[in-house]
Amino acid sequence: MWRNSLSFSSKLATSHKIHPSSLSGVVRSLSLSFPPSTSPSSSVEESVKLGLHPSHGVGVGAQSALIDFSSKAREVADSARHYGRCYWELSKARLSMLVVATTGTGFVLGSGTAIDLPGLCYTCAGTMMVAASASTLNQVFEKNNDAKMKRTMQRPLPSGRITIPHAVFWASSMGLFGTALLASKTNALAAGLAASNLILYAFVYTPLKQIHPVNTWVGAVVGAIPPLLGWAAASGQVSLNSMILPAALYFWQLPHFMALAYMCRNDYAAGGFRMLSFADASGKRTAAVALRNCIYLIPLGYLAYDWGVTSKWFCLESTLLTLAITATAFSFYRDRTIPKARKMFYASLLYLPVFMSGILFHRLTTDNDQHCTTDSKLDTTTKLAASFQENRNVDRRKNRGTQGRPPVAYASVAPFPFLPAPSYAPS
Repeated sequence: MWRNSLSFSSKLATSHKIHPSSLSGVVRSLSLSFPPSTSPSSSVEESVKLGLHPSHGVGVGAQSALIDFSSKAREVADSARHYGRCYWELSKARLSMLVVATTGTGFVLGSGTAIDLPGLCYTCAGTMMVAASASTLNQVFEKNNDAKMKRTMQRPLPSGRITIPHAVFWASSMGLFGTALLASKTNALAAGLAASNLILYAFVYTPLKQIHPVNTWVGAVVGAIPPLLGWAAASGQVSLNSMILPAALYFWQLPHFMALAYMCRNDYAAGGFRMLSFADASGKRTAAVALRNCIYLIPLGYLAYDWGVTSKWFCLESTLLTLAITATAFSFYRDRTIPKARKMFYASLLYLPVFMSGILFHRLTTDNDQHCTTDSKLDTTTKLAASFQENRNVDRRKNRGTQGRPPVAYASVAPFPFLPAPSYAPS
């Protein structure tokens, strides 16, 4: 019977020649004849295929809102990434972190036995802001010059990734916040040094680069101020032995920048900067300046020991380190080529972190330091006053009945050689 039904259906189909489209219509009409409750899976499947939710259009709005939110979040993330990269480059973050490192080293050296860690953090943060402001203003003023140099034409301002008003706003806000932070959390002397260094770098050194080669020496002064700022933030004063690290920074920058100016002299000339190497075709004057300032670095280790900043071992380490960089400068002086200049440049990059690490490792924190705490100063002053009063009482007992003579001489009393103590002439 099954075979007969199959043969009958095949005959019926071939006799009437039913087209496939008519068969699909029949199937569609049959499916519509069933109630919706009998085929729920097919309706859900069709709605999924059409990209709809079976909840009468409510899910469509939620899905579109989710898409809008994700797109806006992506735009915000891209914008934050873009401006963060621009701020990083405008601030010259690597150079600014070097400035912060020298400031922190000065703070530790000026702290004595007790280091104020919150004060150190505030000092470094304020210095970072001021350094970022100065670097940004430098790029604002040198936008056209940077556009002509290969190594600077991709900076945010020459490349058009950020506008000048935006950069000026960033520089102004960083400079004001950094100076205010130093003034409120450290002292006015540190804030004044930071503000003066910002003015010196942005408004004196930057325009001078296009006028005269003396800009390199002015820039060395700018680089020497941050460790002095750190010392002032820690101790509230500037003394003779606080000049060790600033002097090292000053003399170190000259061979460092002379090597850079010699290697990039064609680029500097294209940018319109008046560097010493631009007017020195043979390079002899440039090499002589580098060698001379390397020699000036040699006595700093002995002065640090003599002034009570470090131990005697720092003398040996500093001398060996300085002789190494002096050897590269002498090699550049004898053979003024790009490879010799690059060797001296790399030696200068190695010199500064090793020097600062050594001066921190060998620093003295005993009570004999001039930079002691306020309590020890008060105790020493009290002892001196008591001793002086006792001596006066003894003199009065010896010379009873006679009138005391006025002081006629002054003697220096350690550890305050700058404070004279009166002594009375014998009767």
